[in-house]
Amino acid sequence: MTDEETLRTNEQAVEPGPAPDAGLRFIGSIRTPWTDRRHCPRQGRFDGPECQLVLDPVWHEGLAGLEDYDTIEVLYWLDQSRRDLIRQSPGNDGQTFGTFALRSPVRPNPIGTSMVKLVRIENGTLIVRGLDCLDGTPLLDIKPDRCAFSPKAPPKPN
Repeated sequence: MTDEETLRTNEQAVEPGPAPDAGLRFIGSIRTPWTDRRHCPRQGRFDGPECQLVLDPVWHEGLAGLEDYDTIEVLYWLDQSRRDLIRQSPGNDGQTFGTFALRSPVRPNPIGTSMVKLVRIENGTLIVRGLDCLDGTPLLDIKPDRCAFSPKAPPKPN
């Protein structure tokens, strides 16, 4: 049993049984500096390192207009997370919380979300700051900031 599979004090796992395929389609992958969960930040920061959202070429045209936003939401599949914990001890101190009361990557459907700062777009690759996932994480979706009701205002003419 690896450290990733070991239960902490008072944690609880379940056997959820087989899951039907939801038919998700990955649209690309994420490039970050982190290859190990121990070094990956728990929450991304806008002053964090530049990371890349590398879209498969078929989706490049779907980026039209996204450059008008400063902040975007990224959804990704936490493919290295376990999926069976219903109670977790994030502090490894014996105090537990229900999985749905945490932003832990360990969840029945390990979908991660991050609000990131869009730095620029280059040939179908978004350069962003604020991610908190491992290098090679599958990319599910990209959306404009849900709090921004419209793109940033165009520059005023002189």
